[in-house]
Amino acid sequence: MDIRESLPDIILTIVLVISTLVLVFRLWQDVTIAVAATLMMLALGGLFLSFGAKISILDNTLIVRERSMRLNLEESSQMMSEKYETTVAQIDAIIQDFSRRMYR
Repeated sequence: MDIRESLPDIILTIVLVISTLVLVFRLWQDVTIAVAATLMMLALGGLFLSFGAKISILDNTLIVRERSMRLNLEESSQMMSEKYETTVAQIDAIIQDFSRRMYR
């Protein structure tokens, strides 16, 4: 995951941590609770960033798999077309052979 793509998530995580720290300091004025709440919000923000990175990886994997399936489908289509053409040519040859035998 590129840093430019995750920059808004990082900024929102920082805002989340700072707002939690300010809120806890204003309400309880206890350093232990403020640090614990800040670490909890930091962990939550990190979890969101981790989920975003995993979703991005899954998206890229899905794109690669779709591309490979499309290529395999095109190859199969070409192979089936070639088999069809050879079968039609063989049938035409057999029909012409029968036609020649009937008119002799």
